[in-house]
Amino acid sequence: MAVINVYCDESCHLPNDRHPALVLGAIACPKEHARDVAVSLREARIRHGLSPHLEIKWGGVSPSKLDFFLDVFDLFWEDPLLRFRSVVASKKNLNHETYGQDHDGWYHKMYYQLLRYLITSNSGDQFRVYLDVKDTRSSARIKFLHDVICNGMHDFAHEILQNVQSLRSHEVPLIQLTDLLTGAMSYAARPRTPDDSGAKLEFISVIERRIGRSLATTSWLSEKKFNVFVWEPQR
Repeated sequence: MAVINVYCDESCHLPNDRHPALVLGAIACPKEHARDVAVSLREARIRHGLSPHLEIKWGGVSPSKLDFFLDVFDLFWEDPLLRFRSVVASKKNLNHETYGQDHDGWYHKMYYQLLRYLITSNSGDQFRVYLDVKDTRSSARIKFLHDVICNGMHDFAHEILQNVQSLRSHEVPLIQLTDLLTGAMSYAARPRTPDDSGAKLEFISVIERRIGRSLATTSWLSEKKFNVFVWEPQR
């Protein structure tokens, strides 16, 4: 039995933020391997002449740091113990009333879609989920999210999913890595504009070449390394 840490991030989660899709991302990593990943990321910063404490995040992708961020993606891609899953959920044509929910209820359903294939009840493993702190409502959201996921797996005693906790991303390298990949997914889901960052588009292009498909397409569930689910509301 192993303990698997799952590090999560989200983008464009507010209902009226003018972004077309909620994007959720998660990286699963065995607990005992998390420190090795943190050390590798620190060494990558130093190798590129950056501060060893530089926070890795999507907003930092720029022409001057593109090689560094591509190196970071290589570290993820070549590490057999790391898995990424993302849910890209359209916010257009949502009909919460029909399903007896509000935006928060829908948000938690999307989080369940994100985690249900990373947290498996038949593996014998135990899981701990770590979220990036987003707002003052984190504690209430966390308890509800923990219950939603556990109830969906019939893990009523919280024996499989042991813990859901919020942490500050600048203190957790694997949340930073999740932010980078989730940010790429969110950027790829936006309509293109003349003001788009060339460095960010190149980063996305490298990912797409590696995985052999567009980030805007759903992958097979059997794809473990970089799994994507593009969700659309039923009409």
